[in-house]
Amino acid sequence: MPVLVPHRIRRKLRSTLRSRQSPSSSLASLQTSLSPSDTLRSLRSHRWSYYDGQYLILIILGVFSLAINPAGPVMKTGAVALLMLSLILPLTRQFFLPFLPIGTWLVFFFNCRFVPAMYRPPIWVRVLPALENIFYGANLSNILSAHKHIILDVLAWIPYGVTHFGAPAVCSAVLFVFSAPGTVPVFARSFGYANIIGVAIQLLFPCSPPWYENMYGLAPANYAMEGSPAGLAAIDKLFGIEFYTTTFTASPLVFGAFPSLHAANATLEALFMSHVFPKLRPLFILYTLWIWWATMYLSHHYAVDLVGGSLLAGVTFFIAKANFLPRLQYDKIFRWDYDYTEVGDAPAGYSYGLADLDADFHHPGADSDEWAVGSSTSVSSGSISPVEDGHSLWEGETLASHSDSEQGR
Repeated sequence: MPVLVPHRIRRKLRSTLRSRQSPSSSLASLQTSLSPSDTLRSLRSHRWSYYDGQYLILIILGVFSLAINPAGPVMKTGAVALLMLSLILPLTRQFFLPFLPIGTWLVFFFNCRFVPAMYRPPIWVRVLPALENIFYGANLSNILSAHKHIILDVLAWIPYGVTHFGAPAVCSAVLFVFSAPGTVPVFARSFGYANIIGVAIQLLFPCSPPWYENMYGLAPANYAMEGSPAGLAAIDKLFGIEFYTTTFTASPLVFGAFPSLHAANATLEALFMSHVFPKLRPLFILYTLWIWWATMYLSHHYAVDLVGGSLLAGVTFFIAKANFLPRLQYDKIFRWDYDYTEVGDAPAGYSYGLADLDADFHHPGADSDEWAVGSSTSVSSGSISPVEDGHSLWEGETLASHSDSEQGR
């Protein structure tokens, strides 16, 4: 088929379009390359640090999960091959590399069912009810679930059985558009690692949930017992389905009450969203409390489980915020507005550009970006220059991406 536009004109047009790209568009742009050589080049230029030990942990968990899974070698090899292919191509790597902790958590969680009972610790039936009475003087879950009504069932089902599963994707999409470039990968890794730690605790410290106490009292439990949908059985009855009954009966971790990952995920989402939208913090807190109430009303968790899950999420968030999370610039609205990013907490007394003079001359309409871009202040405080030729894409997609380590390039 003949080419309608001459090569010389096409080349001039491409040159003109590229010259109009701003530094911010370079910073916020996505990779479109399908060449594995670009990945190898990024790996060669990557400056390895102890943060990269995270991948060793993920590999160990992945190998453990595949080893106990009864699937055939062909299926296991195919899954590993697809994962390696997604990490070799730059176009897919930018999404699957931050997603690795989440993928590892999902594989780890669903394969917990295959851990032989002989290697599992005994199930703690009395610990959580005892802690509930020590801390709160009563069993809050039993109190909240004592009075049932179809309206309350639906109000509890919405956050616990619906939005809990869709909220991470919605938060990722919102953070991608309205936060600094690099925020979504940090959110994805924080989400994945928090859930991995939670599942590990549930596996090593198995505890019975409130529905078990309602059904069996404090009788000893064993791993042959099936799970229960508890309060969600009313939703199956309402809609004439058996979705939640089937799902929770065959749960990979029937005795994974502590910590509550429903509470952990809701708290982590609220903290990240509050970081980007501080004025909406009361709304995110309200959503977290809604999840708290729903889990206890449906008899799936004790209050102490919720506290444990939220503490896990809080520790994860503040570690990420202090070391990896790009700082919010309040004069920016979209990710494409950012000319540079700075990671971690700002040093005490730090301000953009001319620190001492800024207090005297700054006004609400002032734009201080020109003082910070490329300055020693912005570099030493952890900024990532959008036009740095030596910047490694592989580093930019890992938690080990400290811009002060790139300063020497």
